[in-house]
Amino acid sequence: MPNIELGLKENWRQFVLLVIINAFVGGMVGLERTIIPEIAEADFLIAAKTAILSFIMVFGVVKAITNYYTGALANKYGRKNLLTIGWIIAIPIPFILIYANAWEWIIFANVLLGINQGLTWSSTVVMKIDLVGEKDRGLAMGLNESAGYLAVGGVAFLTGWIASEYGLRPYPFYLGIVFVVLGLLSSWLLVKDTVHHVSLETISSTVPKLKNVFLETTWLNPNLGSISQAGLVNNLNDGMVWGLFPILLAQAAFDLEQIGKIVALYPIVWGLGQLFTGKMADLLNKKSMLFWGMLLQGLALILMIYAATFLHFALLSIILGIGTAIVYPTFLAAIADYTHPQQRAESIGTFRLWRDLGYAVGALLTGILADTMGIYWAVGVIGGLTVLSSFIILFRMR
Repeated sequence: MPNIELGLKENWRQFVLLVIINAFVGGMVGLERTIIPEIAEADFLIAAKTAILSFIMVFGVVKAITNYYTGALANKYGRKNLLTIGWIIAIPIPFILIYANAWEWIIFANVLLGINQGLTWSSTVVMKIDLVGEKDRGLAMGLNESAGYLAVGGVAFLTGWIASEYGLRPYPFYLGIVFVVLGLLSSWLLVKDTVHHVSLETISSTVPKLKNVFLETTWLNPNLGSISQAGLVNNLNDGMVWGLFPILLAQAAFDLEQIGKIVALYPIVWGLGQLFTGKMADLLNKKSMLFWGMLLQGLALILMIYAATFLHFALLSIILGIGTAIVYPTFLAAIADYTHPQQRAESIGTFRLWRDLGYAVGALLTGILADTMGIYWAVGVIGGLTVLSSFIILFRMR
């Protein structure tokens, strides 16, 4: 084994590189955050909310399944190889979004995006946890998720502004070409695998191995199961915000630039907040952080039913972002705490399977509710489910 040390300070060069790469990963999602629902209505004349949200359903299912296999195959094929393959798969995405002349091409782009996100984001998560060891897991996840979701928010704002100035296509998607080129070259040429860091941590780990990683992470283990259900509900409400929020704001007579600002606030606060909440997860009780974070999200969503002005929506987007920032790095740090180093990648992959299936469940459920009962009913139901999830954590997690 080469001279390997665990810790953020000891591995800061690789860590910073992975943070930058994850910003490119988040930027790929930000490309769609503001303007795809607008493209669905303007270019393809799609009115039904369930149909518009189909691109999120496809993205969520594909990303979720890819997350699982990225975790399951990480030890066999190497984290770096999976990261690089993820960027290769991303190459056609911005070109499809630019030139698509049928909604089915947008769906196909989101199949590729789901695979890209599952391979790249999962790999950067696992590699950062491998590098830093036990002490700084929360901080590592805070920095990782912060970079990713700041990029989501920043690119969502940029694409909204570019679209308002120059049209929905092609100019907003030129950003995606830059992200793919930089992400692929840096992953291929500069990233080093972390397999030796896992071997080193295994020697000193006292965490018992799980008998069945998939079943125990899914539900049977009270701690891991509580985290997984909360992850699913978290992305369920995020899928609703992604798909319905721009439409809700458009119905409230906000213009595209205002919608871009409000939509971007939530992931920007989510991203910036994780710079602080990640380290908090190393110092504070993880169960309490997860409970309060999910509760804040649920209350913010329910209050959106009563919002009327730009300020109302902006404040609630900030509160929603704070709640998500509290839970997001804490999810991953807690999963890592409760699993053996050799099972960590698979357990994180299983958690991320269920978490990102929330996108599909949220898009389908909110689309049906919005079409049958109205957008505000959809928002209220998802808010209620988020509050319920917080109390499952409170009563089940040890």
